[in-house]
Amino acid sequence: MSQPTQLTTLFADVAGSTKLFEQRGDVEARRIIAGVLAALTEVCNKHGGRVIKTIGDEVMCTYPGAMQGVLSACDMQKRVMHDMNFVKDNIGIRIGLHHGDALVEDGDVFGDSVNTAARMASLAKREQIVTTATTLKNLTNAGNIRSRSLGRARVSGKLLPIEIVDIIWQEDTSNVTTVQKAIRIDDGGTTNVKLSLRFRGQVIELNENSQPFSMGRDGTNSLVVETEWVSRNHALIEFKKGYFIIADRSTNGTYVKLGEDDELRLHRDEIHLRKSGTISLGQTVALNQNDVLYFQCSY
Repeated sequence: MSQPTQLTTLFADVAGSTKLFEQRGDVEARRIIAGVLAALTEVCNKHGGRVIKTIGDEVMCTYPGAMQGVLSACDMQKRVMHDMNFVKDNIGIRIGLHHGDALVEDGDVFGDSVNTAARMASLAKREQIVTTATTLKNLTNAGNIRSRSLGRARVSGKLLPIEIVDIIWQEDTSNVTTVQKAIRIDDGGTTNVKLSLRFRGQVIELNENSQPFSMGRDGTNSLVVETEWVSRNHALIEFKKGYFIIADRSTNGTYVKLGEDDELRLHRDEIHLRKSGTISLGQTVALNQNDVLYFQCSY
């Protein structure tokens, strides 16, 4: 078995590819995506990287060092932004990367750092580069790299959330919010972020280091609500990107009221919790008064 090697793993994929297939058809969409992946491969090679594989609309690359990975990610975004063929087709990409120990076997790469890089890619949005704060620590001559903190996010297999950052790659940052030339990545401990939940006289306190809080009819959930309109695994509250997020996974939806705003229905969607309010699983508060979850946020 191979020994762990320090590598930077990068994932880049085409944002909105499903819509591209719907609008342009299978053949044309595949041609466009193949062109994007070819361009990303060219940029990867230019920075001393290696393309491990392409999967659908995604490319996976590795680099010997963190700086090579970050610079390659920036050039990938710039390449797509400045290529008129991609601009014409409204193509955008999202990128996630992480530097750490990885196992290289039979031309593929495995390990915790690869999983972390994939998680960063899943958090990134169109025209964004997301990485971990620990990756920034591995940058040499990082004076020209601009970044901003995105808070903390959970990664599968890790006990505590990790600090994540957004790499600012745009030359014109007038449309980029809260740009920081450098962020503090050595601060430890927790902040005063807290979410208080009250259900049938029971009080639950969550903070940024809490495990995801699941709700539903199944007995394995953090909060079990045994009513017929509640799904087995109905909804999930977790802390990511600096906020507590509630995500609905149910058949009947989750009803959320934020402060004095109107009650809204989430269905296979998510929203960040703010102020105080109510959460009702499967039915509106008016129809479900005995099983209402009350929340209070402090950021």
